[in-house]
Amino acid sequence: MKRIPNMKQYLTSRWMGALALSLAIAAALPAQAASLSIVTVASTVPSNGDVNPYGVAVVPASIGKLVEGHILVSNFNNSANEQGTGTTIVDIAPNGAVSLFAWIDPSTLPGQCPGGVGLTTALVVLRAGWVIVGSLPTTDGTSATAQAGCLIVLDHAGAVTETISGNFINGPWDMTALDMDATADLFVTNVLNGTVAGNGSVVQEGSVVRLVLTALKTSAPALASVTTIGSGFPERTDPAALVIGPTGLGLGADGTLYVADSLSNRIAAIDTAATRTSSAGIGITVTTSTTLNDPLGLAVRPTNGDILTVNGNNGLLVETTAAGGQVAQGLLDASGTPPGSGALFGLAPTPQGLYYVDDATNTLRLLTSTP
Repeated sequence: MKRIPNMKQYLTSRWMGALALSLAIAAALPAQAASLSIVTVASTVPSNGDVNPYGVAVVPASIGKLVEGHILVSNFNNSANEQGTGTTIVDIAPNGAVSLFAWIDPSTLPGQCPGGVGLTTALVVLRAGWVIVGSLPTTDGTSATAQAGCLIVLDHAGAVTETISGNFINGPWDMTALDMDATADLFVTNVLNGTVAGNGSVVQEGSVVRLVLTALKTSAPALASVTTIGSGFPERTDPAALVIGPTGLGLGADGTLYVADSLSNRIAAIDTAATRTSSAGIGITVTTSTTLNDPLGLAVRPTNGDILTVNGNNGLLVETTAAGGQVAQGLLDASGTPPGSGALFGLAPTPQGLYYVDDATNTLRLLTSTP
């Protein structure tokens, strides 16, 4: 069933107001005649010491503790730096003021979440005031103890109201949403289908699922349907990254869902993502440019439909057209060995520029430019 008669018109009207002026992002890259500026907005480390920020989401509307324009960041590691054990979401104002939005207690979850809590890059904030975050938990920070996890739903006060789990959720790694106020489509990548059993070997079982949520304005979100729209993506466990597989997701104005196929250094496209009733497999290849090096975070520029990705292996931001042409790149982090490795994950374009987390410094940063 087609719920949006004119997808392009809907997404354009929804995103242009919130993400207009993202030309600053392209202008900040070396391919443009502009000066790149990177500002550290704030530390992402809360009072309990959680580190390794992954998810980034800009609040679209004020309600309760949620303030329009503030940025929520989810932490994947605990204070001992064990992956898959982070339990906090911090709220960061554009001026750098930081507060704790939520500290999720695995022992008091109101529903099933196999393995507990380890918050991933899968983080969205809906206009109705619901915050949804993915959990890929471990008990000791290693892939050997990784379990399926769930999606955790929080209200606008930061309280957990429900969990979403089942065979369709197995290591939710990233997420984007088509927010239609009273309903929403969630698009989620899964990276644990067969990876733990593979013990480091590549398995072709990564997936992308679409979850339709309803009753967003009257009650806790109700799960109306689940459809696997992508499958067969390569994935494997990794001693440094815990797991590598399909990660970032971004929805284009024409309804195409773009996927960062991390292990293949590839951007994939799944057409008619909001309406298709079957899997598109690994999708259509947009590009396998050599500049892509473990692409993780992904976002789509609303002004021209270009795809922004950040590399996990070298700290680069890469801009690619929907036709597959690379138009710009820029270095966001040069720390580590090799430079920039392990530093980048979630990102979110805004009128101010591009917000992104830097895992190497446990900070939220803003990329802008000057002519």
